[in-house]
Amino acid sequence: MIFETLESYGHEQVVFCHNKDAGLKAIIAIHNTVLGPALGGTRMWPYKTEQDALNDVLRLSRGMTYKNAVAGLDIGGGKAVIIGDPATDKSEALFRAFGQFVQSLGGRYITAEDVGIDVNDMEYVYRETEFVTGVHQVHGGSGDPSPFTAYGTLQGLMASLNKRFGDEEVGKYSYAVQGLGHVGMEYVKLLKERGAKIFVTDINQGLVDKAVSEYGAEAVGLDEIYDVNADVYSPCALGGTVNEQTLPRLKAKVICGAANNQLANNAIGDEVAKRGILYAPDYAVNAGGVMNVALEITGYNRERAMRMMRTIYHNLTRIFEIAERDSIPTYKAADRMAEERIQVMGRLKLPMGRTTPRFQGRIRGGH
Repeated sequence: MIFETLESYGHEQVVFCHNKDAGLKAIIAIHNTVLGPALGGTRMWPYKTEQDALNDVLRLSRGMTYKNAVAGLDIGGGKAVIIGDPATDKSEALFRAFGQFVQSLGGRYITAEDVGIDVNDMEYVYRETEFVTGVHQVHGGSGDPSPFTAYGTLQGLMASLNKRFGDEEVGKYSYAVQGLGHVGMEYVKLLKERGAKIFVTDINQGLVDKAVSEYGAEAVGLDEIYDVNADVYSPCALGGTVNEQTLPRLKAKVICGAANNQLANNAIGDEVAKRGILYAPDYAVNAGGVMNVALEITGYNRERAMRMMRTIYHNLTRIFEIAERDSIPTYKAADRMAEERIQVMGRLKLPMGRTTPRFQGRIRGGH
């Protein structure tokens, strides 16, 4: 059944990584390398079954192909999962063993941090392989991607406001922001700087208090965020928050936020469009983080990164144009934009020399 699954998802390669001494059980999924080497983060999670881990890595790696293609990057899509509890199962040996498996792929897969993994874990991976992004600045890396993801989200928001209301004046509108993690809080800060009215919620009351005291936000309950009379709903935490129960309650005219997989399913995406709500496809909006780390491949430069974030505005504008052109919901338009780019660039048959990772400006010593 595995090969049937790979065929339906379109994967090129799936690698099962096992090192008994290090306690490593990991899966690396390379979905598509037409545009370049597959880039995507490593997630550490205590999956209930190995099948759950496989399902997750296949879904996530396919999503990275689409995200990277729409972002205009010369990289393909991949992802890795490590089966284990990040609170108790981490060790130097585990991550170095994982790094050796990444190295064995010769640059076909480039990793980064994801859920359950931090920059300290990546230090160990980086000792065994060059094919890591999001490494610490002391190594010539880009560090925390959160500010870039938030700034990219703001660019997507401005394109959405322009499409829905005919202007980009962020401060004229009100926002229901769900989730105040690194990206969500930075996004609130950017909204506040532009004079916006902001409603916030988070499971962490301390973060809510910070948003209220520092950025003048209005706190609402976890469930009340869906009933707020705001112009824009901005999910910045968990996925699937636009679903059968919440959609009828939303008063927003725009859905634009930094969370992944915001729509519970495709049928909800269709219903969002029918209700006249403009949905900004999440993987196009939140691509700032991957754009930022991808620059490490050719030599990181912060100014280049900020300039690249601004292309998110144009990517969203293009998605809205495709949705109108083909009379389809915006979530389908984003997929179509990705598929069109992969198809066209695939016909060019780019020489591998164009896409082989170079990692200029990296410092290997001083671990």
